[in-house]
Amino acid sequence: MISTGDTLPDATLTQMGADGPEEVRISDKTNGRKVVIFAVPGAYTGTCTTAHVPSFIRTKDQFDAKGVDEVICISVNDPFVMHAWGESTGATAAGLTMLGDATSEFTKALGMDFDAPPVGLIARSKRYAMLVEDGKVVALNLEENPGVCEVSAGEALLDAI
Repeated sequence: MISTGDTLPDATLTQMGADGPEEVRISDKTNGRKVVIFAVPGAYTGTCTTAHVPSFIRTKDQFDAKGVDEVICISVNDPFVMHAWGESTGATAAGLTMLGDATSEFTKALGMDFDAPPVGLIARSKRYAMLVEDGKVVALNLEENPGVCEVSAGEALLDAI
């Protein structure tokens, strides 16, 4: 599993662009930049929608003030779902980048995948938030319970940096 001090594995994610889905390399987002990446078990799921995304909407300006170039939300969903979820939560309007990891490539490379078959979640991402500087993990806050958003909330990551 990824930990503080590690370099992020590269992977290709997707986002909605002006002409439809576009590929996005994690390395292009992180090399030479200071970014926050937070991941959720699923778009439109309870805690992700009511707590996790709102915590980063609330703290976006504070991250900007600390020199963070971009705040990225990742979920094992397709870019269409991530786009619609970003619109419906206000995350897109707040300036958060919504990226889909549809094949769980990035999530699995981090060692952050889990399965919860009773609720239909397969190869989904654990809930976490990290600060990445030039591709290296500087701070990592991982939730033990995917139904809770405490240490992975925007405020908690701000406190850690």
